[in-house]
Amino acid sequence: MPKFSGISGTNSKLSSVPSLIVFDLDNTLWTPELYQLRKLERNNIEPVAHKDVQLFPAAKEIIETLKRDEKYSKTKFAVASRTKSVSWAHSLLKQFDLYDFFHFIEIFPGDKQKHFLNLKESSGIDFEDMVFFDDSRDGKYGNIVPVSRLGVLSCHCPNGMDLEHWNKSLEHYKNRSAQKSMKGVSAIVEWDGSIFEDSMPDPSARFTGVVRNIIHEKRFGFIRQGSKSNSDFFFHYSALVDNVQVEAGDEVTFSLAMNEKKGKMEAKNVQATKNANSQSQVEMRVFSMNMPFAALLANGYKTLESRNGTMFVPYPEGTKMLLHVGQRIYPDGDRHIEVMKSGGLDDNKILSLKALPEGFRNGCVIAIVEIGKTFETTLEERCDPEYQRKVAAFGQDSGMRATEIKRVQYLKRPIKVSGQGGVFKIKIDRDVIPDGWMD
Repeated sequence: MPKFSGISGTNSKLSSVPSLIVFDLDNTLWTPELYQLRKLERNNIEPVAHKDVQLFPAAKEIIETLKRDEKYSKTKFAVASRTKSVSWAHSLLKQFDLYDFFHFIEIFPGDKQKHFLNLKESSGIDFEDMVFFDDSRDGKYGNIVPVSRLGVLSCHCPNGMDLEHWNKSLEHYKNRSAQKSMKGVSAIVEWDGSIFEDSMPDPSARFTGVVRNIIHEKRFGFIRQGSKSNSDFFFHYSALVDNVQVEAGDEVTFSLAMNEKKGKMEAKNVQATKNANSQSQVEMRVFSMNMPFAALLANGYKTLESRNGTMFVPYPEGTKMLLHVGQRIYPDGDRHIEVMKSGGLDDNKILSLKALPEGFRNGCVIAIVEIGKTFETTLEERCDPEYQRKVAAFGQDSGMRATEIKRVQYLKRPIKVSGQGGVFKIKIDRDVIPDGWMD
Protein backbone atom coordinates (compact mmCIF):
# COMPACT_ATOMS: atom_id res chain seq x y z
CA MET A 1 0.00 0.00 0.00
CA PRO A 2 1.14 3.58 -0.61
CA LYS A 3 2.66 5.35 2.37
CA PHE A 4 0.38 7.73 4.26
CA SER A 5 1.28 11.28 3.39
CA GLY A 6 -1.16 13.17 5.62
CA ILE A 7 -4.66 14.32 4.72
CA SER A 8 -5.24 17.63 2.97
CA GLY A 9 -6.77 19.98 5.54
CA THR A 10 -7.90 23.58 5.70
CA ASN A 11 -4.46 24.87 4.70
CA SER A 12 -4.58 22.94 1.42
CA LYS A 13 -4.52 24.88 -1.83
CA LEU A 14 -7.67 22.98 -2.90
CA SER A 15 -10.42 25.53 -3.50
CA SER A 16 -13.03 23.23 -5.01
CA VAL A 17 -14.47 20.29 -3.10
CA PRO A 18 -17.18 17.82 -4.14
CA SER A 19 -20.78 18.44 -3.19
CA LEU A 20 -21.21 14.75 -2.39
CA ILE A 21 -18.54 12.21 -1.37
CA VAL A 22 -19.64 8.59 -1.56
CA PHE A 23 -17.92 5.57 0.03
CA ASP A 24 -18.32 1.85 -0.54
CA LEU A 25 -18.11 -0.21 2.69
CA ASP A 26 -16.52 -3.67 2.25
CA ASN A 27 -12.76 -3.48 1.68
CA THR A 28 -13.06 0.31 1.27
CA LEU A 29 -13.97 1.70 4.71
CA TRP A 30 -13.62 -1.56 6.60
CA THR A 31 -12.22 -5.08 6.39
CA PRO A 32 -12.96 -7.97 5.92
CA GLU A 33 -15.79 -8.11 3.43
CA LEU A 34 -18.98 -9.17 5.18
CA TYR A 35 -19.57 -12.19 2.93
CA GLN A 36 -16.36 -13.68 4.35
CA LEU A 37 -17.91 -13.92 7.83
CA ARG A 38 -19.80 -17.11 6.97
CA LYS A 39 -18.99 -18.77 10.27
CA LEU A 40 -20.78 -15.97 12.12
CA GLU A 41 -23.70 -16.19 9.70
CA ARG A 42 -24.04 -19.95 10.12
CA ASN A 43 -24.11 -19.46 13.90
CA ASN A 44 -26.53 -16.52 13.62
CA ILE A 45 -24.02 -14.20 15.34
CA GLU A 46 -23.86 -10.50 14.46
CA PRO A 47 -20.34 -9.13 13.78
CA VAL A 48 -18.82 -6.78 16.35
CA ALA A 49 -17.04 -3.57 15.34
CA HIS A 50 -13.33 -3.38 16.24
CA LYS A 51 -13.35 -7.16 16.78
CA ASP A 52 -14.75 -8.98 13.77
CA VAL A 53 -14.64 -5.94 11.49
CA GLN A 54 -11.99 -3.18 11.53
CA LEU A 55 -11.99 0.29 9.98
CA PHE A 56 -8.98 1.00 7.79
CA PRO A 57 -6.79 3.48 9.73
CA ALA A 58 -6.86 5.96 6.85
CA ALA A 59 -10.65 5.74 6.57
CA LYS A 60 -10.98 6.64 10.23
CA GLU A 61 -8.59 9.60 9.89
CA ILE A 62 -10.31 10.86 6.75
CA ILE A 63 -13.76 10.78 8.34
CA GLU A 64 -12.52 12.54 11.49
CA THR A 65 -11.00 15.28 9.34
CA LEU A 66 -14.20 15.66 7.31
CA LYS A 67 -16.16 16.15 10.52
CA ARG A 68 -14.05 19.06 11.73
CA ASP A 69 -12.74 20.70 8.54
CA GLU A 70 -14.75 23.83 7.64
CA LYS A 71 -13.84 23.34 4.00
CA TYR A 72 -16.27 20.41 3.90
CA SER A 73 -19.05 22.12 5.86
CA LYS A 74 -21.34 22.18 2.81
CA THR A 75 -20.31 18.75 1.50
CA LYS A 76 -22.71 15.83 1.93
CA PHE A 77 -21.53 12.26 2.59
CA ALA A 78 -23.05 8.96 1.53
CA VAL A 79 -22.65 5.19 1.58
CA ALA A 80 -23.28 3.04 -1.49
CA SER A 81 -22.88 -0.68 -0.83
CA ARG A 82 -24.03 -3.78 -2.74
CA THR A 83 -23.55 -6.15 0.20
CA LYS A 84 -26.18 -8.81 0.80
CA SER A 85 -25.57 -8.45 4.54
CA VAL A 86 -27.76 -5.35 4.74
CA SER A 87 -28.71 -5.52 8.41
CA TRP A 88 -25.09 -6.22 9.41
CA ALA A 89 -23.89 -3.19 7.46
CA HIS A 90 -26.40 -0.89 9.15
CA SER A 91 -25.50 -2.31 12.56
CA LEU A 92 -21.76 -1.86 12.01
CA LEU A 93 -22.21 1.76 10.90
CA LYS A 94 -23.96 2.38 14.22
CA GLN A 95 -21.32 0.47 16.20
CA PHE A 96 -18.56 2.53 14.55
CA ASP A 97 -20.56 5.68 15.40
CA LEU A 98 -20.78 6.56 11.69
CA TYR A 99 -24.49 6.23 11.03
CA ASP A 100 -25.28 9.89 11.72
CA PHE A 101 -22.20 11.08 9.83
CA PHE A 102 -23.69 10.00 6.50
CA HIS A 103 -26.48 12.11 5.00
CA PHE A 104 -27.54 9.34 2.61
CA ILE A 105 -27.25 5.56 2.94
CA GLU A 106 -27.84 3.19 0.02
CA ILE A 107 -27.26 -0.44 1.03
CA PHE A 108 -28.80 -3.20 -1.05
CA PRO A 109 -27.48 -5.89 -3.44
CA GLY A 110 -27.75 -5.35 -7.17
CA ASP A 111 -26.63 -2.51 -9.40
CA LYS A 112 -24.34 0.21 -8.04
CA GLN A 113 -25.63 2.62 -10.68
CA LYS A 114 -29.06 2.29 -9.05
CA HIS A 115 -27.49 3.51 -5.79
CA PHE A 116 -26.26 6.63 -7.57
CA LEU A 117 -29.53 7.29 -9.36
CA ASN A 118 -31.16 7.21 -5.93
CA LEU A 119 -28.46 9.50 -4.50
CA LYS A 120 -28.93 12.01 -7.31
CA GLU A 121 -32.69 12.06 -6.75
CA SER A 122 -32.54 12.31 -2.95
CA SER A 123 -29.69 14.86 -2.80
CA GLY A 124 -30.42 16.97 -5.87
CA ILE A 125 -26.67 16.85 -6.65
CA ASP A 126 -25.48 16.23 -10.22
CA PHE A 127 -23.18 13.30 -10.94
CA GLU A 128 -20.29 15.56 -11.97
CA ASP A 129 -20.35 17.10 -8.47
CA MET A 130 -19.79 13.73 -6.79
CA VAL A 131 -16.68 11.69 -5.95
CA PHE A 132 -16.87 7.95 -5.29
CA PHE A 133 -14.40 5.55 -3.59
CA ASP A 134 -14.57 1.77 -4.09
CA ASP A 135 -12.20 -1.22 -4.08
CA SER A 136 -13.80 -3.00 -7.07
CA ARG A 137 -12.97 -1.60 -10.50
CA ASP A 138 -14.50 -3.69 -13.28
CA GLY A 139 -15.75 -7.14 -14.23
CA LYS A 140 -18.92 -8.84 -13.04
CA TYR A 141 -18.69 -7.33 -9.55
CA GLY A 142 -17.04 -4.08 -10.62
CA ASN A 143 -18.38 -0.72 -9.43
CA ILE A 144 -15.85 1.91 -10.47
CA VAL A 145 -16.34 1.58 -14.25
CA PRO A 146 -20.17 1.61 -14.33
CA VAL A 147 -20.39 4.52 -11.88
CA SER A 148 -17.78 6.52 -13.81
CA ARG A 149 -19.97 6.17 -16.92
CA LEU A 150 -22.60 8.23 -15.13
CA GLY A 151 -20.12 11.12 -14.96
CA VAL A 152 -19.04 10.55 -11.33
CA LEU A 153 -15.29 10.89 -10.67
CA SER A 154 -14.65 7.34 -9.42
CA CYS A 155 -11.57 6.43 -7.40
CA HIS A 156 -10.20 2.89 -7.30
CA CYS A 157 -8.72 1.87 -3.93
CA PRO A 158 -8.21 -1.93 -4.15
CA ASN A 159 -6.55 -2.13 -0.72
CA GLY A 160 -9.01 0.11 1.09
CA MET A 161 -8.86 3.84 1.73
CA ASP A 162 -5.40 5.36 2.06
CA LEU A 163 -4.43 8.98 2.56
CA GLU A 164 -2.24 9.41 -0.50
CA HIS A 165 -4.96 8.17 -2.83
CA TRP A 166 -7.54 10.35 -1.06
CA ASN A 167 -5.47 13.49 -1.58
CA LYS A 168 -4.71 12.71 -5.23
CA SER A 169 -8.40 12.03 -5.90
CA LEU A 170 -9.50 15.38 -4.50
CA GLU A 171 -6.69 17.10 -6.42
CA HIS A 172 -8.01 15.50 -9.64
CA TYR A 173 -11.52 16.65 -8.77
CA LYS A 174 -10.27 20.20 -8.26
CA ASN A 175 -8.39 20.22 -11.57
CA ARG A 176 -11.30 18.80 -13.55
CA SER A 177 -13.70 21.24 -11.94
CA ALA A 178 -11.44 24.19 -12.75
CA GLN A 179 -11.18 23.03 -16.36
CA LYS A 180 -14.95 22.52 -16.54
CA SER A 181 -14.26 19.12 -18.08
CA MET A 182 -16.68 17.10 -15.97
CA LYS A 183 -19.64 16.71 -18.30
CA GLY A 184 -19.57 14.06 -21.01
CA VAL A 185 -16.39 12.43 -19.66
CA SER A 186 -16.01 9.14 -17.80
CA ALA A 187 -13.08 9.50 -15.37
CA ILE A 188 -11.35 7.05 -13.02
CA VAL A 189 -8.57 7.80 -10.54
CA GLU A 190 -6.53 4.59 -10.65
CA TRP A 191 -4.90 2.98 -7.61
CA ASP A 192 -1.53 4.56 -8.46
CA GLY A 193 -3.00 8.09 -8.70
CA SER A 194 -3.07 8.25 -12.49
CA ILE A 195 -6.34 9.18 -14.17
CA PHE A 196 -8.17 7.39 -16.96
CA GLU A 197 -10.61 9.50 -18.98
CA ASP A 198 -12.93 8.39 -21.75
CA SER A 199 -15.28 10.72 -23.61
CA MET A 200 -18.85 9.58 -24.13
CA PRO A 201 -19.23 8.07 -27.62
CA ASP A 202 -20.67 9.88 -30.62
CA PRO A 203 -24.22 8.46 -31.13
CA SER A 204 -23.52 8.23 -34.87
CA ALA A 205 -20.36 6.13 -34.36
CA ARG A 206 -20.41 2.38 -35.09
CA PHE A 207 -18.65 -0.22 -32.96
CA THR A 208 -17.84 -3.89 -33.42
CA GLY A 209 -18.36 -6.47 -30.69
CA VAL A 210 -19.37 -10.03 -29.89
CA VAL A 211 -22.67 -11.11 -28.36
CA ARG A 212 -21.64 -12.35 -24.91
CA ASN A 213 -24.93 -13.91 -23.85
CA ILE A 214 -28.68 -13.73 -24.48
CA ILE A 215 -31.61 -14.15 -22.10
CA HIS A 216 -34.13 -15.38 -24.66
CA GLU A 217 -37.13 -15.50 -22.34
CA LYS A 218 -36.65 -11.83 -21.42
CA ARG A 219 -35.65 -10.72 -24.92
CA PHE A 220 -32.34 -9.05 -24.11
CA GLY A 221 -28.62 -9.74 -24.12
CA PHE A 222 -25.15 -8.23 -23.78
CA ILE A 223 -22.50 -7.32 -26.33
CA ARG A 224 -18.80 -7.27 -25.39
CA GLN A 225 -16.61 -4.68 -27.09
CA GLY A 226 -12.97 -5.67 -26.73
CA SER A 227 -11.70 -8.33 -24.31
CA LYS A 228 -12.75 -6.97 -20.91
CA SER A 229 -16.08 -7.20 -19.14
CA ASN A 230 -16.11 -3.46 -18.40
CA SER A 231 -17.06 -2.95 -22.06
CA ASP A 232 -20.24 -5.06 -22.00
CA PHE A 233 -23.34 -3.29 -23.29
CA PHE A 234 -26.98 -4.25 -22.82
CA PHE A 235 -29.25 -4.58 -25.86
CA HIS A 236 -32.96 -5.33 -26.19
CA TYR A 237 -34.40 -7.34 -29.06
CA SER A 238 -36.04 -4.13 -30.26
CA ALA A 239 -32.50 -2.83 -31.05
CA LEU A 240 -31.89 -5.63 -33.58
CA VAL A 241 -32.06 -4.22 -37.12
CA ASP A 242 -34.73 -5.99 -39.21
CA ASN A 243 -35.31 -8.41 -36.28
CA VAL A 244 -32.12 -10.27 -37.19
CA GLN A 245 -31.45 -13.45 -35.14
CA VAL A 246 -28.22 -13.44 -33.10
CA GLU A 247 -26.62 -15.94 -30.72
CA ALA A 248 -23.89 -15.78 -28.11
CA GLY A 249 -20.55 -15.58 -29.91
CA ASP A 250 -21.89 -13.79 -33.02
CA GLU A 251 -19.99 -10.71 -34.20
CA VAL A 252 -22.17 -7.61 -34.52
CA THR A 253 -21.89 -3.88 -35.18
CA PHE A 254 -23.83 -1.36 -33.10
CA SER A 255 -24.16 2.24 -31.96
CA LEU A 256 -24.35 3.46 -28.36
CA ALA A 257 -26.91 5.65 -26.62
CA MET A 258 -27.54 6.59 -23.00
CA ASN A 259 -30.59 5.05 -21.33
CA GLU A 260 -31.56 8.01 -19.17
CA LYS A 261 -33.86 5.94 -16.97
CA LYS A 262 -31.11 3.45 -16.08
CA GLY A 263 -28.20 5.87 -16.38
CA LYS A 264 -26.29 3.43 -18.62
CA MET A 265 -24.96 3.27 -22.14
CA GLU A 266 -26.67 0.56 -24.18
CA ALA A 267 -26.36 -0.85 -27.68
CA LYS A 268 -28.71 0.33 -30.43
CA ASN A 269 -29.10 -0.50 -34.14
CA VAL A 270 -27.49 -3.92 -33.72
CA GLN A 271 -26.53 -5.61 -36.98
CA ALA A 272 -24.93 -9.04 -37.47
CA THR A 273 -21.75 -9.45 -39.50
CA LYS A 274 -20.80 -12.55 -41.45
CA ASN A 275 -17.40 -14.13 -40.94
CA ALA A 276 -16.46 -17.45 -42.56
CA ASN A 277 -15.03 -19.94 -40.08
CA SER A 278 -11.54 -21.13 -40.80
CA GLN A 279 -11.35 -24.81 -41.76
CA SER A 280 -8.66 -25.25 -39.11
CA GLN A 281 -10.90 -23.87 -36.37
CA VAL A 282 -14.24 -24.74 -34.85
CA GLU A 283 -16.61 -22.44 -32.96
CA MET A 284 -17.74 -23.85 -29.61
CA ARG A 285 -19.71 -22.78 -26.58
CA VAL A 286 -17.81 -22.22 -23.33
CA PHE A 287 -18.76 -21.90 -19.67
CA SER A 288 -16.51 -20.82 -16.83
CA MET A 289 -16.01 -22.26 -13.34
CA ASN A 290 -13.71 -21.23 -10.51
CA MET A 291 -11.29 -23.54 -8.72
CA PRO A 292 -11.43 -26.01 -7.06
CA PHE A 293 -14.73 -27.00 -8.71
CA ALA A 294 -13.36 -26.64 -12.25
CA ALA A 295 -10.70 -29.26 -11.44
CA LEU A 296 -13.20 -31.53 -9.68
CA LEU A 297 -15.34 -31.51 -12.83
CA ALA A 298 -12.42 -31.90 -15.25
CA ASN A 299 -11.04 -34.81 -13.19
CA GLY A 300 -14.37 -36.65 -13.32
CA TYR A 301 -15.33 -36.38 -9.63
CA LYS A 302 -18.01 -33.71 -10.01
CA THR A 303 -20.72 -35.21 -12.25
CA LEU A 304 -23.45 -32.64 -11.60
CA GLU A 305 -23.13 -28.88 -12.09
CA SER A 306 -25.74 -26.93 -10.13
CA ARG A 307 -26.93 -23.39 -10.76
CA ASN A 308 -29.85 -21.24 -9.66
CA GLY A 309 -29.95 -19.58 -13.08
CA THR A 310 -31.07 -20.98 -16.42
CA MET A 311 -27.62 -21.04 -18.06
CA PHE A 312 -27.83 -24.65 -19.31
CA VAL A 313 -31.62 -24.83 -19.83
CA PRO A 314 -31.57 -23.91 -23.57
CA TYR A 315 -29.08 -26.67 -24.45
CA PRO A 316 -30.27 -30.24 -25.15
CA GLU A 317 -28.73 -33.42 -23.81
CA GLY A 318 -25.58 -34.27 -25.74
CA THR A 319 -24.43 -30.67 -26.27
CA LYS A 320 -20.64 -30.35 -26.16
CA MET A 321 -19.06 -27.34 -24.47
CA LEU A 322 -15.62 -26.21 -23.38
CA LEU A 323 -14.71 -25.71 -19.71
CA HIS A 324 -12.91 -22.48 -18.77
CA VAL A 325 -11.15 -21.95 -15.42
CA GLY A 326 -11.88 -18.58 -13.81
CA GLN A 327 -9.31 -16.41 -12.05
CA ARG A 328 -10.77 -16.73 -8.56
CA ILE A 329 -11.00 -19.43 -5.91
CA TYR A 330 -14.63 -20.13 -5.04
CA PRO A 331 -15.01 -19.16 -1.36
CA ASP A 332 -16.96 -22.10 0.08
CA GLY A 333 -14.87 -22.35 3.25
CA ASP A 334 -13.53 -25.79 2.17
CA ARG A 335 -16.96 -27.32 2.71
CA HIS A 336 -16.40 -29.40 -0.44
CA ILE A 337 -13.67 -31.27 1.45
CA GLU A 338 -16.21 -32.35 4.09
CA VAL A 339 -18.47 -33.63 1.33
CA MET A 340 -15.64 -35.54 -0.36
CA LYS A 341 -14.47 -37.09 2.91
CA SER A 342 -18.01 -38.28 3.58
CA GLY A 343 -17.55 -40.57 0.56
CA GLY A 344 -14.43 -42.13 2.05
CA LEU A 345 -11.74 -40.18 0.16
CA ASP A 346 -8.48 -39.49 1.95
CA ASP A 347 -6.52 -36.22 1.90
CA ASN A 348 -4.13 -37.30 -0.87
CA LYS A 349 -6.95 -38.38 -3.19
CA ILE A 350 -8.81 -35.11 -2.55
CA LEU A 351 -5.70 -33.05 -3.33
CA SER A 352 -5.17 -34.92 -6.60
CA LEU A 353 -8.80 -34.37 -7.67
CA LYS A 354 -8.49 -30.63 -6.90
CA ALA A 355 -5.31 -30.24 -8.99
CA LEU A 356 -4.94 -29.45 -12.69
CA PRO A 357 -2.31 -31.13 -14.90
CA GLU A 358 1.01 -29.37 -15.36
CA GLY A 359 0.66 -26.36 -17.66
CA PHE A 360 -3.11 -26.10 -17.15
CA ARG A 361 -4.05 -23.05 -15.08
CA ASN A 362 -6.53 -20.29 -14.30
CA GLY A 363 -7.68 -18.13 -17.21
CA CYS A 364 -7.57 -21.02 -19.69
CA VAL A 365 -9.98 -23.28 -21.49
CA ILE A 366 -8.87 -26.72 -20.27
CA ALA A 367 -11.41 -29.42 -21.16
CA ILE A 368 -14.32 -30.44 -23.35
CA VAL A 369 -17.58 -31.56 -21.72
CA GLU A 370 -20.71 -33.31 -22.92
CA ILE A 371 -23.72 -32.30 -20.86
CA GLY A 372 -26.75 -34.45 -20.09
CA LYS A 373 -30.19 -33.36 -19.06
CA THR A 374 -30.88 -30.29 -16.93
CA PHE A 375 -33.51 -30.67 -14.22
CA GLU A 376 -34.87 -28.86 -11.17
CA THR A 377 -34.38 -30.20 -7.66
CA THR A 378 -35.85 -29.72 -4.21
CA LEU A 379 -33.77 -28.92 -1.14
CA GLU A 380 -34.60 -32.38 0.21
CA GLU A 381 -33.21 -34.00 -2.95
CA ARG A 382 -30.10 -31.82 -2.82
CA CYS A 383 -29.43 -32.89 0.77
CA ASP A 384 -29.16 -36.57 -0.20
CA PRO A 385 -25.52 -37.59 0.56
CA GLU A 386 -25.02 -39.26 -2.84
CA TYR A 387 -26.35 -36.19 -4.65
CA GLN A 388 -24.09 -33.91 -2.57
CA ARG A 389 -21.01 -35.92 -3.56
CA LYS A 390 -21.95 -35.64 -7.25
CA VAL A 391 -22.20 -31.84 -6.87
CA ALA A 392 -19.29 -31.58 -4.38
CA ALA A 393 -21.38 -29.29 -2.18
CA PHE A 394 -23.90 -29.53 0.62
CA GLY A 395 -27.54 -29.26 -0.41
CA GLN A 396 -28.07 -25.80 1.03
CA ASP A 397 -25.00 -24.54 -0.88
CA SER A 398 -25.95 -25.90 -4.31
CA GLY A 399 -28.26 -24.44 -6.94
CA MET A 400 -31.83 -25.52 -7.64
CA ARG A 401 -31.07 -26.58 -11.26
CA ALA A 402 -28.69 -29.45 -11.92
CA THR A 403 -27.02 -30.37 -15.21
CA GLU A 404 -25.56 -33.83 -15.75
CA ILE A 405 -21.94 -34.09 -16.91
CA LYS A 406 -22.03 -37.19 -19.14
CA ARG A 407 -18.32 -37.17 -20.00
CA VAL A 408 -15.32 -34.85 -19.83
CA GLN A 409 -11.74 -34.91 -21.17
CA TYR A 410 -8.80 -32.53 -20.99
CA LEU A 411 -7.81 -30.68 -24.17
CA LYS A 412 -4.48 -31.58 -25.75
CA ARG A 413 -3.21 -28.22 -24.52
CA PRO A 414 -4.76 -25.31 -22.56
CA ILE A 415 -5.96 -22.23 -24.44
CA LYS A 416 -5.68 -18.77 -22.84
CA VAL A 417 -9.11 -17.11 -23.00
CA SER A 418 -10.72 -14.18 -21.14
CA GLY A 419 -13.62 -15.55 -19.10
CA GLN A 420 -17.20 -14.34 -19.43
CA GLY A 421 -20.42 -14.93 -17.57
CA GLY A 422 -22.94 -17.49 -18.74
CA VAL A 423 -22.36 -19.49 -21.92
CA PHE A 424 -20.27 -17.75 -24.59
CA LYS A 425 -18.58 -18.75 -27.85
CA ILE A 426 -14.96 -18.90 -28.96
CA LYS A 427 -13.10 -20.21 -32.00
CA ILE A 428 -10.61 -22.92 -31.13
CA ASP A 429 -8.06 -24.86 -33.19
CA ARG A 430 -9.43 -28.29 -34.04
CA ASP A 431 -6.13 -29.95 -33.25
CA VAL A 432 -6.42 -29.20 -29.49
CA ILE A 433 -9.66 -31.18 -29.17
CA PRO A 434 -9.21 -34.82 -28.08
CA ASP A 435 -9.81 -37.52 -30.66
CA GLY A 436 -13.37 -38.70 -31.08
CA TRP A 437 -15.12 -35.60 -29.75
CA MET A 438 -15.89 -33.94 -33.10
CA ASP A 439 -17.14 -37.08 -34.92
